[in-house]
Amino acid sequence: MNLKSQIVIDLTAAMKNSEELKKEVLRMLKAEVMKEEVSGDSKRELEDSEIVKIVKRMVKQRRDSIEQFEKGGRTELAEKEKNEIPILEKYLPAQIDPEKIAEIVAAKKAELQISDKSKMGMLIGAVMKEVGDAADGGVIKNCVEKSFE
Repeated sequence: MNLKSQIVIDLTAAMKNSEELKKEVLRMLKAEVMKEEVSGDSKRELEDSEIVKIVKRMVKQRRDSIEQFEKGGRTELAEKEKNEIPILEKYLPAQIDPEKIAEIVAAKKAELQISDKSKMGMLIGAVMKEVGDAADGGVIKNCVEKSFE
């Protein structure tokens, strides 16, 4: 079963079970997927990898919103965004834990013979290429930065 079908099934279940937050989040996700499908020259069905990118973008938006709401003292809105993230993360591939990422960073750093911070972007790119969607870019960036400390 593809990811889009799973989202529709989960949305239907959330509607039947009166899960308001989940229903709202999945409707937004479905709308984003549909919007992406009709953008461009012709209508097309999105691949799962493209849907994962949409989900990642939505999670990142939520994290940014949380930060802004907390700065503005709007804790109730920040809390709502925090509750939406796990619903979206269900549609992301399993994430690699930071310790494993640190090992990959160390291995890539040795493989590419990187010793100074000026090549940090190249190292981040190499690690992201290896782990793919299994790790968040921010986590990778933090691990790479720690490797230069």
